[in-house]
Amino acid sequence: MSETERHPRPGDSLSVIVPVSERFDDTEALYRQYREALAQVAPEALFVYVLDGDFPDVEADLRRLIERGERLRLVRLGRWFGEATAMSVGFRETDSDWLLLLPAYHQVESASLPLLFDNWQGEDMLVCRRWPRRDSWFNQWQTRLFHRLLHFASGSRAFHDLGCSVRLLSRRVVGEVQIYGDQHRFFPLLAERHGFRIREIDLPQSEEDLYRRLYRPGVYLRRMLDMLSVFFLLKFTKKPLRFFGLIGSGFIAFGGVWLAALLVQRAFFGVPLADRPALLVSAFAIVLGVQVFSLGLLGELIIFTHAKDMKEYVIDEIVGGEEASSPEAEKEAVNR
Repeated sequence: MSETERHPRPGDSLSVIVPVSERFDDTEALYRQYREALAQVAPEALFVYVLDGDFPDVEADLRRLIERGERLRLVRLGRWFGEATAMSVGFRETDSDWLLLLPAYHQVESASLPLLFDNWQGEDMLVCRRWPRRDSWFNQWQTRLFHRLLHFASGSRAFHDLGCSVRLLSRRVVGEVQIYGDQHRFFPLLAERHGFRIREIDLPQSEEDLYRRLYRPGVYLRRMLDMLSVFFLLKFTKKPLRFFGLIGSGFIAFGGVWLAALLVQRAFFGVPLADRPALLVSAFAIVLGVQVFSLGLLGELIIFTHAKDMKEYVIDEIVGGEEASSPEAEKEAVNR
């Protein structure tokens, strides 16, 4: 059985999730472009707009569209929670087998969206890359720098434009991968960690996505912190001792070597230890190292206690109808 036969095709049961969090363009015009582009592949697709806070202009446009009979659903959150939360709410508001994530602003040429369905080869998620890029060299430089840091932190080189929000994914992905905060950018990385099949495809960048993107320093800092959190989630979620143990061992080794050198100086060369800041620094490094190491041990104990409830994999296929017996069951059968 081929990959495409094992899962229903994306256009068979599709909902379109459009989170509105920080940026948005002309809502009605962009909706018309999206609807027209998807008319051939998913004419009955339900559009779910999730307003992450108070957007009166967007809400008014959407209410007018609903009154005109458009197949559209509006979900308004009480306050700002972040785009990842808005996406998660949109996932829960529909039961379609496939979900298409689209931004509330121009990123790719809307007319190119059918290429997502034409290029689907049985993957669990298709991630879009804006290519060829038509915006300024500054924007492209920022994107390349971000992804080089991300490649270093995650070890994955499969993605080159996680800033693009256009993604086609199956229902089972959102059932297994949980996101929060600003992790929507790293959704494909987290899904890849679970073993889902993900591929990046190129769609032409929209002519209306060419403005220069220069953010406040706080935004860049938050991006770095988000990257650090994803780095820890990808590599040390079930192995906290490797992370904290490495750091703690480094502090212990540094403080221990320094303290040993001070004791050698005192024992064999008569150098006094009183009033020497080095003694306090070395002792502080050892104590700090022990505390960090203990934090890793505590994390291991917590994970061990809850290991039976933690699942970070997906079963792709089971072949055969006979139930496999466990070694314990075989021993019990022999004893009988």
